[in-house]
Amino acid sequence: MDLKNKKVMVVGTGISGIGAVNLLNKVGADCILYDCNDKLKVEDVENKLGFNKAEIIIGECSDELIKRVDLLVISPGVPIDSELVIRFKEAGVEVWGEIELAYNYDKGQIIAITGTNGKTTTTALVGQIMKAYNEKTFVVGNIGRSYTGEVLNTSKDSVTVAEISSFQLETTKNFHPRVSAILNITPDHLNRHHTMECYAETKERVALMQNKDEVCVLNYEDEWLQDFKKNCKAKIVWFSSKRKVEVGAYVDGDMIHYTDGVNDKEFLNVHDMRLLGVHNYENVCAAIAMTKAMGVPDDVIIREIKNFRAVEHRIEYVATKSGVDYYNDSKGTNTDAAIKAIEAMVKPTILIAGGYDKGVEFDDYIKAFKGKVRFMVLLGQTSQMIADTANKYGFTDYVFANSMEEVVDICAKTAKEGEAVLLSPACASWGMFDNYEQRGRIFKDLVNKLP
Repeated sequence: MDLKNKKVMVVGTGISGIGAVNLLNKVGADCILYDCNDKLKVEDVENKLGFNKAEIIIGECSDELIKRVDLLVISPGVPIDSELVIRFKEAGVEVWGEIELAYNYDKGQIIAITGTNGKTTTTALVGQIMKAYNEKTFVVGNIGRSYTGEVLNTSKDSVTVAEISSFQLETTKNFHPRVSAILNITPDHLNRHHTMECYAETKERVALMQNKDEVCVLNYEDEWLQDFKKNCKAKIVWFSSKRKVEVGAYVDGDMIHYTDGVNDKEFLNVHDMRLLGVHNYENVCAAIAMTKAMGVPDDVIIREIKNFRAVEHRIEYVATKSGVDYYNDSKGTNTDAAIKAIEAMVKPTILIAGGYDKGVEFDDYIKAFKGKVRFMVLLGQTSQMIADTANKYGFTDYVFANSMEEVVDICAKTAKEGEAVLLSPACASWGMFDNYEQRGRIFKDLVNKLP
């Protein structure tokens, strides 16, 4: 769609909204930047905009305003079932998100990666492999620039490696990757999607526009994705940490293999990588499947996997203090991600848990403690909920804390030489922190200040 001279209203004045305005300015659209938070000051929004131009509207959205708009672009934090979005839809206004907006201007090929967990690590790894093969590779999402910020740099021979959340997939329509991947589907964001069925269907939208000549990489061990295979129009390439697959990458003992259905090749030994845990072996298998689908030679893939380091906030080694290893897994914002971090620990562990309540249960999280977690320090809104669940399963070795400073102090006094401290909260950071990155960095700063 040509948006030149079109009246486009962007909802949200955060990073996503400002990025959308920036792109829309460059393509000649007439922008309105809207936020319902009437406590915002126009001057503050103007400072965020910088040299970008937009009519700023804060507070109530009138019917007259809706009539002026040709296209609504919403930030990921705006639910598609919100009253505002429904009003625009009822008025016949098309609704896009930042992914659809950026895709409208992408000239190259796209690798799109989604899943409840592992997206950031896998996107970073795929991006590193692709950049080694094609210098015109752009990595967008949590670890790179925004898609809207990079898309005008794309060309017919470029590749965009995109990490995409369920919130972003809600508003895709024509988004069409050459290779897509769904790493896993486990309970998360149910306060937004309401049911697991809705959440799974939203994740599966990443492959909606693909055809039989394109590739969708799926986790063989995921029940939701086994169901999805019947409806997926793309060619399915599997990955597994538990068994040999018909076509795809899999772990057998200490070796990662790739099979095209005829020839089976040993790719590399897991001990030659710098990544810990079975979940990371799965991420590597998915990356192999994706990059082989893009035609990258095996030697390039293997070399880059061996050189790859874990991303910040994902089972990231911080320091050893008084014989205790400290790990930052602040990106463990749901129970499944946190369980994988716990399983990766090889020493008795002091676990830091709790945060913002996203409407999930913690039974499986507590069950994963056996033989791994010796003591738990609880922080944030879900503290009592996690404690109650722990009590149910007979785990009572925990204390509550009111700040990250108190948490680290308790850990330093409780952990013994030869043990580990793991920040893997199983919850989002909102409420006490701006985001999981801030939570992780504060934790690291405090740990590094320990004697």
